[in-house]
Amino acid sequence: MKLRPPASLRPAGLRRRSLLAAALAVAGTAQAQAPAGEGGYRFSPVPQQAIPLVAAYWNPILAWVSARSGVRLTLKISRTSAETTSYVLGQEVEFVFTNHLFSPEREQLGWKVIGRRLTPPVHGQLVVPAESPITELAQLEGKDVAFPGPEALVAYKVPYAHLLSRKIAAKPVFGGNMDGALAQLYSGKVAAAGANSQLVEGHARREGRKYRVLWSSEPFHDLALMAAAKVPEKDVKAVAAAFAEMHKDPKGLEILNQVSQQIGLTVEAHFITSDGSEYGAYRRFYQTAPATLR
Repeated sequence: MKLRPPASLRPAGLRRRSLLAAALAVAGTAQAQAPAGEGGYRFSPVPQQAIPLVAAYWNPILAWVSARSGVRLTLKISRTSAETTSYVLGQEVEFVFTNHLFSPEREQLGWKVIGRRLTPPVHGQLVVPAESPITELAQLEGKDVAFPGPEALVAYKVPYAHLLSRKIAAKPVFGGNMDGALAQLYSGKVAAAGANSQLVEGHARREGRKYRVLWSSEPFHDLALMAAAKVPEKDVKAVAAAFAEMHKDPKGLEILNQVSQQIGLTVEAHFITSDGSEYGAYRRFYQTAPATLR
């Protein structure tokens, strides 16, 4: 299904704004802290790959982090990045792995960065198959371009904002996640794809694909581990410490190596603590982004 901003994005945008308004109303009141209880907390990562790969990566990590921290984390997988954000706005999860909460409005919700994955900085890119006759952005005028989804900041908002700034009227087509967008690219259904450099590289390594980069953005740090304001500080600290210690433990390191290879990450990828100060590039984007992409 093709979605062509701004008209076709308007209903989804209104729904997101309604959810945001409701979430802000709750965030503005005195929040009761949520005890973990027997059910623990729900953890939802932005689905950067197909659902089976998302589960294969995160389930072993969350099992180790839960055992080390004493705080049970249960994986809640969404089908799309927009669905992950709706979980946040609907207060259906307590921990997330995302880069969708750095707009001025969403930062008011009180979510706190507690860590990030240590990988090389990522870039928003516009890519084509290696054999494509397209060699420059202007050739995308009037053509279909695949993106993961309307909430994907690095892979959709950043490259599409660049196309708009160049007055190139490409037609966005959403694939649900990065793998879905790349499947459309390599099947010839679209002329190009907006991509997260880390994900398109990992996909190419995993699937044996070759591609060319038409344009690349400034660097952005990988997604952030974040905790909701309602989670007690002792639980937040325990979870953050467990993620940061995982690569230092022999069993934890073995798990990280195994799951990273499954999604095309290098074995050096692991988690470190963060206070959120590294995410200035995201905040700068929202200062100048077109209104339809904020």
